[in-house]
Amino acid sequence: MSAAVLEVAGLVKRYGDKTALDGVDLEIRSGEMVALLGPNGAGKSTLMQLLTGLFVADQGSIRVLGHDMRSAAPRALASLGVVFQQFALDLDLSVRANLLFHTDLHGLPRPLALSRIAEGLAAVGLADDASRPVRALSGGNRRKVELARAMLHRPRLLLMDEATVGLDPVSRRQLTQAVVDLCRQHGVAALWTTHLVDEVAQADRVLVLHRGQLRFDGDIPACLARTGAADLETAFLQLSGQAT
Repeated sequence: MSAAVLEVAGLVKRYGDKTALDGVDLEIRSGEMVALLGPNGAGKSTLMQLLTGLFVADQGSIRVLGHDMRSAAPRALASLGVVFQQFALDLDLSVRANLLFHTDLHGLPRPLALSRIAEGLAAVGLADDASRPVRALSGGNRRKVELARAMLHRPRLLLMDEATVGLDPVSRRQLTQAVVDLCRQHGVAALWTTHLVDEVAQADRVLVLHRGQLRFDGDIPACLARTGAADLETAFLQLSGQAT
């Protein structure tokens, strides 16, 4: 088996008297697409904030390619690509200018940056849109630009934080497929957080988070077998305490 790209052990995060994450353990290996399902308030956003270094855990550890997020954050973060739930593009700049800003932050030489931008936009079907202002793009295409941006520095781990919120079904399907292709063809490890069960059909593993605890970690057939459910949506409702 390939080495773990992401290792999370005993992760705890509290906000006052509220425990948002309560001893979470998980591991993702190269080439895996792992879907993190959880209802609103399950702790998905808190986990993403810890994984991206925005917050610090009260207990536990996060390692990316062996680099500890607490003691070696720059090295850990250098291997991350992130598409956040909220759009994070300058609408008035062109697609290319937005991406060049990202490559400049990572110190990529301009010829290499332009080459990777052209390659990334072609991969998401936007090769002809580099000069267009982001404002002129649809919501789905803006997300594709953000995915291309997240991969410009060649991260080994891709975090997708409920990235399909507000997108139409076709755009959601295209974005999901683009991430699956990155995993299958380039060995990227991906963690896809969502509360939409239909988005995880192609995932190698499914994690179910509920009230800060990981209730399930395994593939879809194992999830159905454990719950006795006929479909993943019913299984998810059972594991997250929403079944009626």
